[in-house]
Amino acid sequence: MAKKKIVFECIECGHQDPKWLGRCPSCGGWNTMEQITRSSVACNAATGNHESPGLSSKGTIMLQNIDISEVPRFSSGFAEVDRVLGGGIMRGSAILLGGEPGIGKSTLMMQIAGSARITNNSTESGKILYISGEESASQLKMRANRLNINSSNIEILIESDLGRILDALDKSKPKLIVMDSIQTVVSEEAGKVPGTVNQVKFCGHSLISWSKNNNAAIFFIAHVTKEGVIAGPKIVEHMVDTVLYFDHSNSGIRFVRAAKNRFGSVDELGLFTMEASGLKEVKDPSTLFLIQRNDGMPPGIAAVPVFEGSRALMVEIQALTVPAKSGFSRIYSDRIDNNRVSRIAAVLEKNMSLRFSDQDIYVNVAGGMKLNEVGIELALACALYSARTNIPFPKETAVAGEISLAGEIRPTAHMERRIKTAVEMGFKKFIGPNPVETMHATSKNRIYTGSKNISESIKLIFSKP
Repeated sequence: MAKKKIVFECIECGHQDPKWLGRCPSCGGWNTMEQITRSSVACNAATGNHESPGLSSKGTIMLQNIDISEVPRFSSGFAEVDRVLGGGIMRGSAILLGGEPGIGKSTLMMQIAGSARITNNSTESGKILYISGEESASQLKMRANRLNINSSNIEILIESDLGRILDALDKSKPKLIVMDSIQTVVSEEAGKVPGTVNQVKFCGHSLISWSKNNNAAIFFIAHVTKEGVIAGPKIVEHMVDTVLYFDHSNSGIRFVRAAKNRFGSVDELGLFTMEASGLKEVKDPSTLFLIQRNDGMPPGIAAVPVFEGSRALMVEIQALTVPAKSGFSRIYSDRIDNNRVSRIAAVLEKNMSLRFSDQDIYVNVAGGMKLNEVGIELALACALYSARTNIPFPKETAVAGEISLAGEIRPTAHMERRIKTAVEMGFKKFIGPNPVETMHATSKNRIYTGSKNISESIKLIFSKP
């Protein structure tokens, strides 16, 4: 017979206590504790505490006896998504995908459901279950027709009740699950209002447990707040294996980045464009962030190869300086950190006798990509110098390097790859740090010139031949 347990639970944060309290000790909310009666058997069933395949009756298994003969990953059908995930979708993994409303999260997941290659043989089930708590079946069918989706292995479930979702999973036994979205799932065990902190935690844990016990991959689509972070408790991001953010630039390019990845790197970047037939991969991103000009470069622009995961991309850093209107200078930069811009401007002011303290500084990156690596600092310095002196940056020149507070140019990672990318893009001159031992091969390249400090770099770049 199932035992019943009476607890008091906060409807705001999910904190539980054996007695009623006027104020929740966790979130500080007043009169938020409600009495709930929970069945231990129901809880175990809801949270998916089933015996995992290969586990002994005691719940343990020898590490050396674990069978990994099965291919642990399968392709999503998109090379860009596979790159961000670390080589494909890991079986038994939980992936959280967040992004702004209307950016294309459901479109991307429908396309992945139609193109994922789960199995290469006919003996294993390759079923895909798309669970929607926001749209009707006819709406999903219309999207699938618009995207020309192969729906032979896709099953649709329009449901938001956790218990019925788990029953459908037990019957269907899919290998890939899409939950659109996690904020719509509700369970009576966690309250009556969907989307609360406790509901998201409880339902998320239940679905993750089922997927891991059945060696199935599950995607959660999540809403984001006005600040651009995934809505709901931070514990959900800790529960999943991978957290992906779907973002876009003003130019229409969609970016997929990994904020967390237990099975791969978080430095990779997936690039897409939205077209009438759905999301399309950017096959050749080399020219994506460069503006083609027939004449010379305008002042305030510098080209730099940036390293994103396993590939180098050529981007343009744009800078503009104007006299400060409010009596003190301000920095406007949403693609490069303001503190980095301020530090590079201070180094230029110290070493090149330029004054930025009475200037408003505007910095942008062509294509809308956000840059965080240190290798862009020399290009940022060149863009600021060019904007302040109104001297154009040479058209066929690229730069890369880190700048110290003393004005020294320090080596940065993957210089050989950066130089190779610049050569392939037609650049005839490359300025960077003095070659180190690992750069012997590239230092012999005719286009490369090393410099030891910012003053020397500026003279090499902007001096007339």
